[in-house]
Amino acid sequence: MLPQEFLDRADAPRVEEAVLSMHRPESVPEFERARRRFALEPILTLQARVLARRRGVRGRARSAKVSAAQFDELVARFPFELTGAQARVSGEIRADLAQTRPMRRLLQGDVGAGKTAVAALSAMVVAEKGGQVAMMAPTEVLASQHAYGLAPLLEGYGLRTALLTGAIKPREKREIKEKIASGDVDVVFGTHALFSDDVQFRRLDYAVIDEQHRFGVAQRERLASKGRDVHVLLMTATPIPRTLALTIYGDLDVSILDQAPPGRGEVKTRWARGNDRRVMPKFLMERLDAGEQIYWVVPRIGARDGVGDGDPEGAEKDTAPGAGGASAEARFENLIARPRFAAAGIELVHGKLPPEERSMRLDRFRRGEISTLVATTVVEVGVDVPNATIMVIEDAHRLGLAQLHQLRGRIGRGHKPSWCFLLADKKAEERMRLLERSRDGFELSEEDLTQRGMGDLLGFRQSGLNLEGLVDPERDLDLLLAARDLFQDRPELIHVYAPPGKDSGGALGAGAPRLGAG
Repeated sequence: MLPQEFLDRADAPRVEEAVLSMHRPESVPEFERARRRFALEPILTLQARVLARRRGVRGRARSAKVSAAQFDELVARFPFELTGAQARVSGEIRADLAQTRPMRRLLQGDVGAGKTAVAALSAMVVAEKGGQVAMMAPTEVLASQHAYGLAPLLEGYGLRTALLTGAIKPREKREIKEKIASGDVDVVFGTHALFSDDVQFRRLDYAVIDEQHRFGVAQRERLASKGRDVHVLLMTATPIPRTLALTIYGDLDVSILDQAPPGRGEVKTRWARGNDRRVMPKFLMERLDAGEQIYWVVPRIGARDGVGDGDPEGAEKDTAPGAGGASAEARFENLIARPRFAAAGIELVHGKLPPEERSMRLDRFRRGEISTLVATTVVEVGVDVPNATIMVIEDAHRLGLAQLHQLRGRIGRGHKPSWCFLLADKKAEERMRLLERSRDGFELSEEDLTQRGMGDLLGFRQSGLNLEGLVDPERDLDLLLAARDLFQDRPELIHVYAPPGKDSGGALGAGAPRLGAG
């Protein structure tokens, strides 16, 4: 069924020839051409289902069309000038919101690129036309940060906001739900609490889902179903490799924020070992004396038997979790015993703390009442402290490149120079060197894909190839492009590879098959 010109472009033989070449190849190049032919099958299935899903976005959303003058007035409300990238992406979203076809857009932006400002501007557009907006985040830390940072801007424009999380007391939660149902809240920030059956909107027109990869497809659909043909913006601060973007998110329009706001301080990354570790404590004391703040991240919470290698002054050894790693609790005890750290104020934050206590400690750090925050990776997203200029990450070899880049993104948010110190084993030298020389999240995500594998395309596994050795994500990128172009030229073939009824997904990322399943 495949046109010969397509097979020629893909440098792949016809099936009958490929079968013989796979089993009795006369040369390596002949075997490679046969492999490409069979690799095409799952790739074609995947691309067909993605395109079928895109065509299946139906409905009639409420148009939130504003004039150029109205839009400029909204932009003028911001206390800073939008970057060129923010202005471009905001224009793309504004055009989508003006349509009655429900928007399905993915907004990618590196850490610190200003995605929340774009989301806030689009929320103002929808609220201007009488619609309600839900902005959902995967953690209470991130949802609270959105409310903390955006509520003053939105309320200054006359909009009514609310924060709904599981940590809110029952009586207050009940009052917030009543206001949402009556339309007395224009923009609600929240976590999974927004999924509750008793959360009803008077007129939900727009859903913004941050760190969208942390939500399941059904969860995203569940939020969108609380309105009629809701516009949806998915956001991620984890740059998605081009291969994954082509395979999974081909049913979405994609916008990229590729420009950092001006006035940000330079961030220097150092793989600290040997003499660097010995001089690091003195440097940290100098930053504390200058009135700056420090994140000290340790992946593990509790201490177990063993000896750690992360003591900053070499005077003590931590009780370590597992094979030689430090723990957040042990590091906190280690640092609070040091008079200069204790005098400047120090707190411990991790996921097992009660939400109210965790929020209180984070707020103290935000307000500058404490200078050092010892934490697990719970601070990976949602904490914005411009005065924090130091990030120390222990056992950095336990974390992936993308996660390390996210953590590093917590600093450099003010105008002062910042430093990220990675404490890692020698075996992680290649990754640490890459982080030292690159601040480009997209470059790092491509390398992370190469090192960790594509994983399960539906998100059930975090790493490892699921392609049965047939498809090479990077080497076969041209096949992904060729398959996409084939279905654009020959749309009638979509139903051959993606028969109606086979794709159970909606328009938010469901139904993509695993490569190799065909």
